[in-house]
Amino acid sequence: MRRARSETTTATQAARYARLLIKLRDARLGAGLTQADAAKALRKPQSFVSKCESGERRVDVVELERFAEVYRKPVSFFFERR
Repeated sequence: MRRARSETTTATQAARYARLLIKLRDARLGAGLTQADAAKALRKPQSFVSKCESGERRVDVVELERFAEVYRKPVSFFFERR
């Protein structure tokens, strides 16, 4: 049985978001920061960083801009290159 178009789209989006989360963690580690360090710079609790990286909490575009600033990366770093 074929997947419905919306199921395929949802699966694709979930996979892309999972890759974004990996890049989020990699950017933090590349900046030499612990979750606690990042949280302090973001003025958020450490659990915020943990939940964002694990996917328990979705990251919106404004938050992603702030992560990029703290990790000294362009926002484009977090997206796939086509």
